[in-house]
Amino acid sequence: MAAPLEPPPPFLNPLLPPSSNPTRSLPHSLKFKRLNLSNNPTTCLAAAPQPQPEFPDPTRDRRRAVRLAWEKLVRWSRSLRSKTKTDILERTNKVVVLGGGSFATAMAAHVASRKDELEVNMLVRDAQVCQSINQNHFNSKYFPEHKLPENVIATTDAKAALLDADYCLHAVPVQFSALFLDGIAEYVYPELPFISVSKGLELNTLRTMSQIIPQALRNPRQPFIALSGPSFALELMNKLPTAMVVASKDKKLANAVQQLLASSYLRISTSSDVTGVEVTGALKNVLAIAAGIVDGMNLGNNSKAALVSQGCSEIRWLATKMGAKPATITGLSGIGDIMLTCFVNLSRNRTVGVRLGSGEKLDDILSSMNQVAEGVSTAGAVIALAQKYNVKMPVLTAVARIIDNELTPKKAVFELMSLPQVEEV
Repeated sequence: MAAPLEPPPPFLNPLLPPSSNPTRSLPHSLKFKRLNLSNNPTTCLAAAPQPQPEFPDPTRDRRRAVRLAWEKLVRWSRSLRSKTKTDILERTNKVVVLGGGSFATAMAAHVASRKDELEVNMLVRDAQVCQSINQNHFNSKYFPEHKLPENVIATTDAKAALLDADYCLHAVPVQFSALFLDGIAEYVYPELPFISVSKGLELNTLRTMSQIIPQALRNPRQPFIALSGPSFALELMNKLPTAMVVASKDKKLANAVQQLLASSYLRISTSSDVTGVEVTGALKNVLAIAAGIVDGMNLGNNSKAALVSQGCSEIRWLATKMGAKPATITGLSGIGDIMLTCFVNLSRNRTVGVRLGSGEKLDDILSSMNQVAEGVSTAGAVIALAQKYNVKMPVLTAVARIIDNELTPKKAVFELMSLPQVEEV
């Protein structure tokens, strides 16, 4: 008698109809066959484990995108540099620097280091500084520990300094520029480009340097370039990475000065917005005094950030009314210079504010300084401009009133915090 069939495996039970006898033979189509896998390579491959699908790696993809973007930027930079003319420095034989202060000295040292054969003359008033530069190659008054290049020569003779000069760097304080330039006008030839690093507004006339220089030299066509941006003289002397902007209505002249000054540690951008570069450069000095007052009163970081933000808006309101481009205000000569001047201890204008906020008298502060803080003189001119262009400037106006001793720092803070709550614009 034949043995009974084994019941089908449990996983095949659903294949059988409900009335099916579990001991009934399976249909032919469901019977298992013994496969000879050894003689069927296709079957062997099919039975092999399949590789797992690769999922994207976000970190790897991001790094690849960053690497490609950087490589593209480097290629663009090299291509542009290869097309840029660099013969300006080769054709320049002499540069004269007007002034013997810290920034004048830093710019003279920088230009002189660009080419050993370049003659750089500094026109100075102080005979002792002149002697120190020529004999020891040090400006004993401002940089007694920084040796100047040997091709920097100081003189008190305007005629000798300006003779055959290719470019002139003007670093005389704004309030003294008109009188100084009037005294040397006869030695300035009409085509000599003036590169002004002086920042501020003339107090009584509200003139900028682009107006003062041609009028004082009695030549309305005197080539003019404004050089501005976040740049402390000490860091330039130490050859730390710095970026500045040159502005001129003459694009070719701006490009030429860019080639003259740009180096491995000094980036120079160009602009046609002379008004924007000059106005922002002047107004930021007044705002720096306000920032210093906040620090001197120990009002904290929140109040300082709020004050500088408000000051930036006031500068934007006035500068755009005067014709400045918005891009200039957010650029190197605007926000760039504001950040440096308002937040760093090396700032002369901020230092004045700190001491005012600490309770010192303005006369005592100024008499103890050996450099000019342009914001003190510019504050009154800024308010006159604000009235002329019908712009409300509460922060900068408060600074002017503190400087005029008509308002105490504590009272100014109270008045500013009591202003109406308005929409941000």
